[in-house]
Amino acid sequence: MSLKNELLQDMKEAMKAKEAGKTALSVIRMVRSAIRNAEIDGGHCELDDAGVGAVIAKEMKQRRESLAEFEKAGRADLVEETKAEMAVLEKYMPKQLTEDEVRQIVTDTIAGQEGLQMGAVMKLVMPKVQGRTDGKVVSKIVREILQHR
Repeated sequence: MSLKNELLQDMKEAMKAKEAGKTALSVIRMVRSAIRNAEIDGGHCELDDAGVGAVIAKEMKQRRESLAEFEKAGRADLVEETKAEMAVLEKYMPKQLTEDEVRQIVTDTIAGQEGLQMGAVMKLVMPKVQGRTDGKVVSKIVREILQHR
C-alpha cells in the first residue's frame, strides 16, 4: 500500500475514533494538505512514496524546531501537543539512519575523490539519505570526515 493510501486509511480510522483520534486526524489532514500543496507546486504531478516521505520529513523537522522553541519558552501545553503530533508523524517516517550508517555512506561517496569541498560532498550525499536523517547530522559528519582527510 502506498504511503498516500495508508494516510487516507488512517484518516478514516481516526474519524471513526472520534475524540480518541483527534490529534491523529488533525495531523493526517495537515500532512495530506501539505502533500497536495507540494503536488500543485510541482505542476500537478502526483508524488510517489519518496516525495510523500520528503513532505512528512519536512513536517517532522518543523515540529522538532517548534518543540525546541516551546521548551525554551516554558510552554508545557504546547510541548505535549507537539510531542503527540510527532508521535503520529513518526509512524509514516522511513527508518532513520544511525550516525554510523551516515558516516559509512559519506565515506563510500567520497572514496577515491580528492579536493572535494563541503558543498560538493553534501550535494552527493543528501539524495542518498533524504528523509532518513537530519541534514544537520549529515553536515556534522561530512565536516568531521573532511577535516580528518
